[in-house]
Amino acid sequence: MELILASGSPRRAELMRNCGYEFTVLPSAADESGVAAEAPDELVKQLSLMKARSVFLSLPEERRAEAVVMGSDTVVVLGNEILGKPRSRDEAAEMLRRESGRVNTVYTGLAIVRDRGDGELEISLCDSTDVHFRALSEEEIEAYVATGEPLDKAGAYGIQGISSMFIERIEGSFFTVVGLPVHLVYSELKRLGISPLGMRPAVKDQ
Repeated sequence: MELILASGSPRRAELMRNCGYEFTVLPSAADESGVAAEAPDELVKQLSLMKARSVFLSLPEERRAEAVVMGSDTVVVLGNEILGKPRSRDEAAEMLRRESGRVNTVYTGLAIVRDRGDGELEISLCDSTDVHFRALSEEEIEAYVATGEPLDKAGAYGIQGISSMFIERIEGSFFTVVGLPVHLVYSELKRLGISPLGMRPAVKDQ
């Protein structure tokens, strides 16, 4: 089987490599603008599945028969609002002011699509982690925004980067915040017979 990561995120690819997986990167070109869901966990599951299916269906039939395509998506929720990637430095600073001294929740979806021969197998899951920010001064916010790091990150921060200094603690998986719940990746791929440890699947494909 060929494992395909339907994401252009260098962070997700790095996490997969760190686990020892061999895979191909094929970023999804799916149009996500029409996706809507009331709950953030459902939103990331839908987006993850859309990415995985888009790449799966783009493959030639002979390659599709052996492919296992994995998609993922992450959102940050503060209160009842989903925070996307900031569109400007001013918007990044405003997000950080609101997150200062509060707890936000990061939701990351995981979807896997493959051809079982009698139809597509689709798996769609979600994991969440609470992130506790310490109170930030205006000087800290402005200095952090000036680094440019917040501009391509949901919620205007990257836990694995400079903003790690601002985070007091998390409740849940660190890797879910980075953008890929590797514990779910391992358990689900292992069920399909894909393991960097060379182990057989725990249960048969259903």
